[in-house]
Amino acid sequence: MITPHPQVLRDLLSRYATARLAHEEHPGDRTRRVLEDVSYTLCVTTATTDVPHALAAAEILLGGAASPVREPAGEPAREAEALAAA
Repeated sequence: MITPHPQVLRDLLSRYATARLAHEEHPGDRTRRVLEDVSYTLCVTTATTDVPHALAAAEILLGGAASPVREPAGEPAREAEALAAA
């Protein structure tokens, strides 16, 4: 797997957090499309298929550095660790 540059991951995590907050505060087609777009990009960048796995993979790829978005740890984190080790 090609490892994304840490700054790219940080930027995507920041964009995801911003889009998620914007959609929660102002739900609508535009904010939903922005959230879906950044979610897709985050998943592609981390080679995952859903946002919880993408967030867990990003955290692992960043070496556990604090990220702007935190999701509950669990199964996605274990799968992402296996992915990062491959």
